[in-house]
Amino acid sequence: MYGLLMVDVEGTQLNEADIELLKQTQVGGLILFARNVDNPDQVRSLCNQIRSINPHIIIGVDQEGGRVARLRQGFTPLPAMGKLGELFEQNPTQALKLSFYCGYLMAAEVLAVGIDLSFAPVLDVNGISQVIGDRGFHTNPEGVVALSTQFMRGMKAAGMATTGKHFPGHGSVAPDSHIAQAIDEREFAEIEQYDMQTFVQTLPWLDALMPAHVVFSKVDDKPAGFSQKWLQEIIRKKIGFNGVLFSDDLSMQAAHVAGGAGERVKAAINAGCDMALVCNDRTAALQALQTAQTLPLPNQQRMANMKASIPTWQGTLESTCQQFTKWQEAKIAVNEFLS
Repeated sequence: MYGLLMVDVEGTQLNEADIELLKQTQVGGLILFARNVDNPDQVRSLCNQIRSINPHIIIGVDQEGGRVARLRQGFTPLPAMGKLGELFEQNPTQALKLSFYCGYLMAAEVLAVGIDLSFAPVLDVNGISQVIGDRGFHTNPEGVVALSTQFMRGMKAAGMATTGKHFPGHGSVAPDSHIAQAIDEREFAEIEQYDMQTFVQTLPWLDALMPAHVVFSKVDDKPAGFSQKWLQEIIRKKIGFNGVLFSDDLSMQAAHVAGGAGERVKAAINAGCDMALVCNDRTAALQALQTAQTLPLPNQQRMANMKASIPTWQGTLESTCQQFTKWQEAKIAVNEFLS
């Protein structure tokens, strides 16, 4: 049974408060941060400990590359995806091949230590956003589609489900929604024809979506992640996506428009999210837990479909990754690009 909350834990091993939280039926996911990571063997041990308490839990991480990489010591560094966009302008064939390798390498190493998925790829166009920047693959939708498709092909070749973020696009609004309210005043037609295309054109490769904490004021007065118009009318009906919808972190400043932690979770779930993330604030997570007890559990079939495609491994990162046939090849190619 999959719960509707994704939470976090305090350190590199579980304490009593973490264990009590993970026992709750409403907790269906856990996201790891840099503070939870020492080395690959420790991450594997932590994931095993987590699953001994909550066997069905989905464990996630943000391992995009560049500045957004929670797994560092003992893991292969990845470039920021924007670097692939720069290469794409000079040598598109090489950039596309390298994007596949990055997706494969990232997924192989994340899976090898017991984590189910990285919330990737970023499908936002690298425009004026203060938080996207070179996390985005390219400065135009066509480049994002080409490069991210190869990245997702690599992820799937290694066995990882994909999560496109931040629907319908965060790249064309400047404020960082982690620390401020972000409002996009463009008409829906412009958003649909530009930012949304990176999601629409990669839809066959996507297993999950994460909506942006951006208010698209000409469409709805709520952030996309709290909006039935965006999640149900546009994502589910208009573009026909039936995968998992993860909220972005509900502790981010732009999410506070919905009220306290409980109200934010309720707003996200009622709008159509399957799982709500409440991170880096244990008090908020406990408040969210109380509210979650009054809400329906997520669509179990959608969650099960995504989870079923993810392989399980045991062993060290090195020994496990030897079973990924392209791991060494991908590692060499990525290291050469970064050198």
